[in-house]
Amino acid sequence: MKERLEGRPGEPAPGPVEGASAGAARPTIKAVAAAAGVSTATVSQAVNGTGRISDATRRRVLAAAAELGWSPSASATALRRARTRTIALVVRRPTDVLGVDPHFSELITGLEGELAPRGYGLLLHLVPGLAEESALYERLVAEGRIDGAVLTEARSQDPRPGLLQGLGLPAVLLGAPDSAGPVPGVGLGQQGAGVREAVGHLLALGHRRIAYVAGPAELVHTGARRAAFERALAEAGLAPAAVRHTDFTEEAAVAVTEELLALPDRPTALVFPNDSMAVCGMGAAQRAGLRVPADVSVVGYDNLPLGRWLHPRLSSVDQQVQRVGAAAALTLLARCGEDVPVALLEGRPRLVVRESTGPVPAAP
Repeated sequence: MKERLEGRPGEPAPGPVEGASAGAARPTIKAVAAAAGVSTATVSQAVNGTGRISDATRRRVLAAAAELGWSPSASATALRRARTRTIALVVRRPTDVLGVDPHFSELITGLEGELAPRGYGLLLHLVPGLAEESALYERLVAEGRIDGAVLTEARSQDPRPGLLQGLGLPAVLLGAPDSAGPVPGVGLGQQGAGVREAVGHLLALGHRRIAYVAGPAELVHTGARRAAFERALAEAGLAPAAVRHTDFTEEAAVAVTEELLALPDRPTALVFPNDSMAVCGMGAAQRAGLRVPADVSVVGYDNLPLGRWLHPRLSSVDQQVQRVGAAAALTLLARCGEDVPVALLEGRPRLVVRESTGPVPAAP
């Protein structure tokens, strides 16, 4: 039964017990971070002597901690220093997009194939933007919940590698195999090679009006693939029928396909940035009364299993997503101090030709 602290009617309420700070809550790491004007992850680094922070910042944090009377508990410190054997995979996608994009299922299969046998687990988070992704890494590090992270989809001027280096967290970066930054890039080299091969295949079939659907412009692989597409056409003395940047949603794929097929000189071939969008594009073309490939040819990217079960089966660029995931896991485990085989990724993206591409349709 809870003890009542009120006095009897007419009597003054009892005062605080001598030597106790009644009502005073124990200061928290968030309070220290707010007082020092830094993140909780920076507080953790300053106290534990980890990460790359300036001496001035470290002194400011320690001064704020001393003023508030805060120190990390022994159990929390032990928890942070313990190995969690957990790797974070943070994907900047809406949940509905992730659910229909088999690319990430293939990636996770490759990661888990190397992590699980070594006792590591994968912690998946979906975030809407960069600010939320950065804050999540800081929180996971401050709470000591992960040993490393797999960064998805390298971006131009990407701040995440520097952030994780500052947090002292081992990481790998997908989509930038030639990265010279603080975090090693993992992926097949020559990202544009598969697109060049796709363009060459379509040119050999007689196509001259070829359109390219590109992903978000800030992604490193988007720039590499678009440049390869335009270069391959230029070498043949041609210009793109159209290039459209869009996101990876089903709605965007359908909308951009309908727009391209409504052009006065509509393209006779469409190249998409992934297989899911290519499938949506094929459906939009067929609903418009066009036959694939008799009226319009379609090329995807990723060579995912679903492409083999369509009618017609999908021609697609194979970038060996599962192998990339496995190599990323091994690279990251090595950075975490594990004794693992060297991750070798040889080859480049290659076109797999199936029935969704065919000769250019005869002029009406």
